[in-house]
Amino acid sequence: MFLQTTVRGSVAVAAVLALFSTAAHAQQEPCIGNSSATTGPAAFGGQSIKMGAEIAIDEINANGGVLGKPLRFVQYDDAGAPPRGVDNTRRIALADRCVAILGGYHSTVAVAQAEPVNEIGIPYVGVLAANTKAIENGKNPNFMFRVSAKDKWVARFLVEQALKSSKTGKVAFLYENTGWGNGALPDVKDAMSKAGKELVAAETFNWADQDMTPQVIRARDAGADLVLLWALDREGNQILRSMDKVGWKPTVIGAWGIAGNLGELAGPLANGVEVIQTYTFMGSMDPKKQAFWDKLKAKYGIKDPSEIKMGSGVANAYDAVNIIARAIEKAGSYDWAKVREALYTVNYDGLVASYQPAFDAKDPERQDAILPKYYKLTVWTDGKLLPLEQTSYGKSN
Repeated sequence: MFLQTTVRGSVAVAAVLALFSTAAHAQQEPCIGNSSATTGPAAFGGQSIKMGAEIAIDEINANGGVLGKPLRFVQYDDAGAPPRGVDNTRRIALADRCVAILGGYHSTVAVAQAEPVNEIGIPYVGVLAANTKAIENGKNPNFMFRVSAKDKWVARFLVEQALKSSKTGKVAFLYENTGWGNGALPDVKDAMSKAGKELVAAETFNWADQDMTPQVIRARDAGADLVLLWALDREGNQILRSMDKVGWKPTVIGAWGIAGNLGELAGPLANGVEVIQTYTFMGSMDPKKQAFWDKLKAKYGIKDPSEIKMGSGVANAYDAVNIIARAIEKAGSYDWAKVREALYTVNYDGLVASYQPAFDAKDPERQDAILPKYYKLTVWTDGKLLPLEQTSYGKSN
C-alpha cells in the first residue's frame, strides 16, 4: 500500500511539475532572480549583488521599465550550498517565472546550477562566481553567461603578475578544496606552463581550517617567494597567520575571494596582499564612478567605500542587469529563448567595461563578457583594498 501510494504520489507530483513548467515557459515575467549567500561568512556577496541590481532596476524603471512594464528583482539565500542554489534556480524559473537569473558568489553553487538552468532553458548571467566550467560546460545551446571574472583568464592574469613580482620565478599555489579551488588548479598550471614555468608547490585546504602551517612550510621549503592564493577571506586570514607563525613573508597575490573582509580579519598581516578585481570604489573616482557612488550612498545610507565588501559584485550586477534589460528590448519579448539569442547582440558601455558586444555566439569562451583587459589589481592597505597604482606598493613595483 505504501509503495503504491508513493508511486501514485510521485506521478501526481511529476504531472503537476510538468504542467507548472509548461505554464512558466509560456508566461515569463519582467523579473530577475538571484540565488546567493545572504547569510554566513560570505553574506556580503549577496548584499553586493542586491545593491548593484537594485540601482540598475531603479534607473531602468525610471525610464519606463522593459517593454512597458516595471522590472522586479527577487533574491533567495543559498548560504553557499549547491542544493539550495539548485532549488532556488527552479523556484526563480518556475514559480517566480523570472526572465533571467543572476549568479551568486560561490562557484560550487554556479557549477550545480548549470544543469537546471540548461534543462529549464532560462538565461543565467553570473556576476561573481568565476569557475571556468560553470560557463564553459559543453552545452549547446548554453544558457549560462557571465558578467564577471573567469578563472581561466584570471589565472593567466595573475600568473603574469606573479612572474613580474617574483625575484626567483618560484611560485606556490594555495587553493581551497572546493569546486572553485580545484577548478582553478589546472588553469593556473596551464598559465604557468605557457610562461615556461612550473609551480614549485600546490597545497590545498578545507573551509574552516584553523591552521595551514603544514601547507605553508611545504611551500616555503620548496623555495617559493610568491604565493598565488585561491581562498575566501576566512581561510586567507588563517594562511597569513600561519605564514607569520613560521616567520615567512612571501609576496601574496590572490583571486578575489580575499577581497571582502581580509583586512579586517588579518589586520596588518594583510598589508601588501594583492587582489584581482573588476571594479573598486576605493581610491579616486572618475565622474561616472562618482555618480554611481552617490546613488549607492543615497539608497543604502553608506558613508564610506570601505563599507562595500565586494565592489566588483556591485558593479558586475549593475552591468549585468542593464545587459539583460537591453536584451529583453531587442527580443521584444520576455521569452527565455528569445532573450538568450538577444544577449549576443547587446552593445553597452557599462561601469566595468565597454561591451561590444557583451557576448559572442561564435566563440565558446565568449559566454563571458568581461575581458581580461578590464581586470584590475588592488592591494590591502591598513584595512582598505585600494587600487595598486594609488599606493606605495604600486609605486615601488
